[in-house]
Amino acid sequence: MRGLGGRAFVITGAASGIGHAICRRLVEEGARVAMIDRDEERLAAAGRDLGAPVLPLAADVADPAAIAAAITHAGERFGDLSGVVTSAGIFIAEDRLPLATVPVETFSRTLAVNLIGTFMAVQLVLPHLVRTRGAVVTIASTAGLRGHGFGSGYTASKGGVIALTRLVAFQYGAQGVRANCLCPGPVDTPMSGGAYRQPEWVARLKRTVPIGRAAEPDEIAATACFLLSDDAVYVTGQFIAIDGVASVM
Repeated sequence: MRGLGGRAFVITGAASGIGHAICRRLVEEGARVAMIDRDEERLAAAGRDLGAPVLPLAADVADPAAIAAAITHAGERFGDLSGVVTSAGIFIAEDRLPLATVPVETFSRTLAVNLIGTFMAVQLVLPHLVRTRGAVVTIASTAGLRGHGFGSGYTASKGGVIALTRLVAFQYGAQGVRANCLCPGPVDTPMSGGAYRQPEWVARLKRTVPIGRAAEPDEIAATACFLLSDDAVYVTGQFIAIDGVASVM
């Protein structure tokens, strides 16, 4: 992909799943990557796996001081940054309860990581992106587009991410900054806990997804890296469902 080699990018939620897959693809394209994740052990292992072009930085995206320090460190190490991908996200078990019984702490923590964490990461990298005419790629979910019948905090946070991304595209487009949002459907990541490989889910996906399976993280990473690249120079303000045309989840 054009324009990725030699440039520096920040990826949150970088130690596993979609975030790690994006880091790997960027390294393969010749980019330098600041990997941000709160799981220090898994982050260290991911950094060793990818090698020299990466900078592992332990931080919780919901902690303003920690995420600010991490992005400052990335700028000091790499100079101006050309893009940010906000892949950090959580789904708390209690969020599966009916809305009337979801603990407010669960709702608040989910928004703190998924939405406020996205806001802070984008806000902190924006001065770099104005200088480099760079790109924002946020990771939401099909839950934010149509809801899945569960996950009040998750659904609200991902809907907020979509709206926030479009706001960035409108506010900063004249300064050369592009912002797009990916909305994956079912993806086989550590956060899904192997559910999509269980017989009942395999059968359900075959019924509801024409492609007949969950996505792999690398398949999401390919689109994310396209949106970061110069090949997508006229693509902004979009929310893109990567769901195999899933109809019911």
